[in-house]
Amino acid sequence: MSPPDSGVLPGEDGLARPAWASSDPLLRDYYDHEWGMPVRDEQGLYERICLEGFQAGLSWATILRKRPAFRTAFAGFSPDAVALFTDADMDRLMQDTGIVRNRLKIRAAVNNAQATLALREEGGLVDFVWQFQPAATPQPVVHSDIPTQSPESVALSRALRKKGFSFVGPTTMFALMEAVGIVDTHLMGSHRRGSSGVWPGPPR
Repeated sequence: MSPPDSGVLPGEDGLARPAWASSDPLLRDYYDHEWGMPVRDEQGLYERICLEGFQAGLSWATILRKRPAFRTAFAGFSPDAVALFTDADMDRLMQDTGIVRNRLKIRAAVNNAQATLALREEGGLVDFVWQFQPAATPQPVVHSDIPTQSPESVALSRALRKKGFSFVGPTTMFALMEAVGIVDTHLMGSHRRGSSGVWPGPPR
């Protein structure tokens, strides 16, 4: 996402949100109820990794609008199901106008499902990803204070690639870490700051 640089904006409901979550109802709902909340189940985390990969080069709003179609196309993002997808399945998905039709990204979703299954022998995807939680989280006042990657996202990207994952670059992985609560990049003045329970909120 590339929202304009600003602090929080008060909504009609009186709640303060960043500019990117202040106008589009879909983004506002996502921001208020999902973004930054901890994701600690395998299927949920696998889905987020796939969707962040599909988002590369596109807006997050585009992915959110297509998420129901993505879930239908990818068997609810069940790693066990997607790991069995064949070349014929990928050809079928390339004809699905409801999703992002990029063969490399589709293939990555299948490869990532297979890599997710393999990680079960080492404790699983959730523990593997969450081990990269940093000791501290950013405290941004305006959007430009938020980094696009971090030493931990670089390390996570490298570690996932070694395990066979793709479309998991450092910037994509930082976005994942923001989305699933591993870091908290809610602006300090936002009503959502500290809401994940993983990180403390702003001082009162």
